[in-house]
Amino acid sequence: MVSHPPNHEHLDHKMVKMEVNLDDIPGEWLGYVMDLLFEAGANDVFYTPIYMKKNRPGILLQLLCSQENIHRMKEILFKETTTLGIRYYPLTVHRLERMFTKVTTEYGIVTVKEGIYEGQVVQRAPEYEECKTIAQLKNIPLKQVYEQVWKAIGEKSRL
Repeated sequence: MVSHPPNHEHLDHKMVKMEVNLDDIPGEWLGYVMDLLFEAGANDVFYTPIYMKKNRPGILLQLLCSQENIHRMKEILFKETTTLGIRYYPLTVHRLERMFTKVTTEYGIVTVKEGIYEGQVVQRAPEYEECKTIAQLKNIPLKQVYEQVWKAIGEKSRL
């Protein structure tokens, strides 16, 4: 295993959570809007099914972004969705410090992201895109690639 130095950019961050309720937007627009928000710098974007006034089904679109990106996010939400209003408020996000390790498997080298809390690795996750590429190139199940990664780092499989 080859380790890279910890990445300290993921500790406490001042961010903004923005949200809109949508009950009259075509479903196919949601993926498009999500892509635009990520391209514009959103740190996270997610949807939750909700019930709105008069028991109408709707979607709660939420995103996290930096203070500097508020204007751009508002612009996308107002221009690309059917919302008439946006709620947003500040919050602090604490993310684990991250380190990236390369492990060698019988299928090739895979990056493993490690989450570090108080100096100890508390989370590990193989990089999905790398595992997916290997599975496609080797024409094997994705879970088989993950099994090899867990074996290479000496952990019991999570599958």
